[in-house]
Amino acid sequence: MSAPIIGITTDMHENRYRVSVAYSASVVRAGGIPVLIPPVIGQETNYLSICDGFVFTGGDDPRMEQWDVSTHENATPVTKVRQDCELTLLGLLQKKPEVPVLGVCLGMQWMGLLAGGTLDQDLVEPLASNHIKGAHVVSGVLGTGEVHTHHHQALTDVGSLSVIAEADDGVLEGIRDYSRNWYVGVQWHPERTEQESLGQGLFDQLICAVRNTIGA
Repeated sequence: MSAPIIGITTDMHENRYRVSVAYSASVVRAGGIPVLIPPVIGQETNYLSICDGFVFTGGDDPRMEQWDVSTHENATPVTKVRQDCELTLLGLLQKKPEVPVLGVCLGMQWMGLLAGGTLDQDLVEPLASNHIKGAHVVSGVLGTGEVHTHHHQALTDVGSLSVIAEADDGVLEGIRDYSRNWYVGVQWHPERTEQESLGQGLFDQLICAVRNTIGA
């Protein structure tokens, strides 16, 4: 039985590609083979042909001009090449509903924006201090428990997607497209969350969905 290959997106910083080792470790624990995919324009179709599933990782903030909105002054914009590459790849994946996808933090925001959602670019108090760093409680169909969090932006509308998790203060924390095989986004960091269903369990579900698709 071959192990599924999972593409994990990487960030760009000071002319280097980087991503937390926790993503790869979580994929390995779930039974997959992690493959780090850098944001290289023109390689998106190749990534799609190589990988059985994808994890769109966390990072800086979306450049909102693409959605006819000014980027907030308090935002730290993600590199343009990463935004262009990952949105192109996600666009290609819209035509491949059988391919499982997990979006984390920034990855969830990409999903929501592509689905016609809206983004609060700078959470205000008391929401800000509950989300910028540390942990808070979320609940929904994925379970209830404390999650690791590090964000100052959040979706306020999820467009054509479904809300599957919310924080204890009402901030939207999880989304899913039920018309696809397995297309899930979470605002927290499951690779750093200890509770099984909200942490490693998400990577387990991703790999399970891939195996069901490819028969591995």
